[in-house]
Amino acid sequence: MTFNQYNFETALIRAVHKEGFEQPTPIQQQTFPAALQRRDILGTAQTGTGKTVAFLLPALHLLLAGQPNKKPRMVVLAPTRELASQITEEARRLAIDTRLQLVTLVGGTPIKAQTKRLQRGVDLIVATPGRLKDHMQRGNVRFDALEILVLDEADRMLDMGFLPDIESIVRRMPAERQTMLFSATMPTAIQSLSYRFLKNPLRIEIDTAQPPQSIQQYIYPVPRHLKTDLLLELLDNPEVESALIFTRTKQEADILTRKLREASLSVVVMHGDFRQQKRVQALESFRARKARILVATNIAARGLDIEDISHVINFDVPDEAENYVHRIGRTARVQTDGVAWTLVTPDDEPLIAGIEYLLDKQIERRILPGFDYDVPAPDWAKPSTRTLLANVRRSQSSYDRWKALAR
Repeated sequence: MTFNQYNFETALIRAVHKEGFEQPTPIQQQTFPAALQRRDILGTAQTGTGKTVAFLLPALHLLLAGQPNKKPRMVVLAPTRELASQITEEARRLAIDTRLQLVTLVGGTPIKAQTKRLQRGVDLIVATPGRLKDHMQRGNVRFDALEILVLDEADRMLDMGFLPDIESIVRRMPAERQTMLFSATMPTAIQSLSYRFLKNPLRIEIDTAQPPQSIQQYIYPVPRHLKTDLLLELLDNPEVESALIFTRTKQEADILTRKLREASLSVVVMHGDFRQQKRVQALESFRARKARILVATNIAARGLDIEDISHVINFDVPDEAENYVHRIGRTARVQTDGVAWTLVTPDDEPLIAGIEYLLDKQIERRILPGFDYDVPAPDWAKPSTRTLLANVRRSQSSYDRWKALAR
């Protein structure tokens, strides 16, 4: 199948070919016909499947078929600034030879500049819910001419507590509109949301909660006090051309970044405490290969489209099994290969059990040859009674949850 068969506007087809897209991915093949018919869509797809183009391309075609009137005709809501910026950049590339006007409305950037852009007139708004609601309250945005609403990464938006903002936004939109909701998972809350916001949607499901088969996944068991030493040894592997390393907390991200820099490694860090400009700078430095390593919290687990990440490394095991899928999905983007390593302490094993249950397979365990695993733990690394009890509670909770699912 080719993009030409869908009869998209010529300018869009030129952009598609310029981007190097040759064949539509499965999510695109199923979404394009229904979206072009202005059907509501409830889509579930794993990360890296081409979902953004799946909803953007037909939506831009429909906008070009209509008449611009300086009022927003399409809104895309995304959970994070990074994902919103990525969607906007993809839309700009696709619409480069068209008259369509776009704007990104996210926090961390001057609201006055966004207001001026809105006053000049836009066809497409890509926004985080909080900042869009802010503009609505200021009277900067009206939805009289809205035709298309897209909720991207809807499950993540619910996790981040955006439901009240989303409800407030949607109430101000015309009832007669096309709505497309995409989610990496389909919990009950998302299904309930779809009943309220969508009308007779087409259900599209593409390999949910499963990472691409092209990702090689390995677990490296290691004592807690040797995690950083093992990580440094792994990063010394010449096959690690670029690495995205995930930590559980912002503090751990900063500490690990400092240790990697002390080892003379080229590394940048990104987490929620950074202002938008610094987050963009870190991301662009990593994308341009000025930095070989990006250390991040879960803020980077979804929505960041960075080509050619050779390795994703879970320095800390994620608390939620599905976050593991989102994290490692940052490598092996759209028909490329990738490697995912996870450092696992004995306390992490119940979390790994949940991940393996979700994947329906065991992840291969590996021992790094030549690494000394018998170095005794220093006093600072020995867990306190309080820490031990907290780990037991966390482990039991995770184990019980997945055991219940197994029934």
